[in-house]
Amino acid sequence: MHKLFFLVVAFQFSVFAHAQDMTGLVMKVKAKLDQVNDYEADGNMKTDVSFIKAPIGKVKIYFKKPNKFRLKKEGGISLLPRGGVSVNMSSIIATNDFVALSAGDQVVNGTVCKVVKLLPMNESSEIVLTTLYIDEANLLVRKAITTTKENGTYEMEMSYGSFAKFGLPEKVIFSFNTKDYKLPKGITLEFDDNEKALTEAQKLKNKKGRVEITYTNYIVNKGVADAVFVK
Repeated sequence: MHKLFFLVVAFQFSVFAHAQDMTGLVMKVKAKLDQVNDYEADGNMKTDVSFIKAPIGKVKIYFKKPNKFRLKKEGGISLLPRGGVSVNMSSIIATNDFVALSAGDQVVNGTVCKVVKLLPMNESSEIVLTTLYIDEANLLVRKAITTTKENGTYEMEMSYGSFAKFGLPEKVIFSFNTKDYKLPKGITLEFDDNEKALTEAQKLKNKKGRVEITYTNYIVNKGVADAVFVK
């Protein structure tokens, strides 16, 4: 009986130690992202949502610690779904109040990544679970899946270029379930018949939507006015 008890304790300690290791890795990634106090970026955004007519457009992206984020598209229409602030990686790892659990290794676009599940300690958190795919050698998040209480589950894939030293991506592919998509004002359905439009739109709302942002330039730590984030 005593032997079984010690085995259980040893197993729990091993799991705890592994979780601690993953916390350390997440904190290293966070420290890299924390180099960025603010940024302003230019980019191009492509929206692939079946029931929306949306051409590729230029965007301006702004970020300021701890979690201010704004994306402005030409014409003033943002095509990100609710909860789209999570397009910004710094907003996902904005707190130290989490438990990090190892979920093995997985290859993401040719890079072996540590899979880490983040469980928020705060019960009032909008985020239920975040899964990070971390490139340990470069301390970069290659993929993130976030499940929220109110706004569904979102997935991001990141690729990096000259701003990788700050943990800032060159491209973000943001995927979401279209049933959680709130149709922006001024965007039209791709059907002429109103009844058919409603029927088809309901079917399409069970499919995946995708937003692709390619960053063309960053201005980092030069200051961003709070007024930028007032809509």
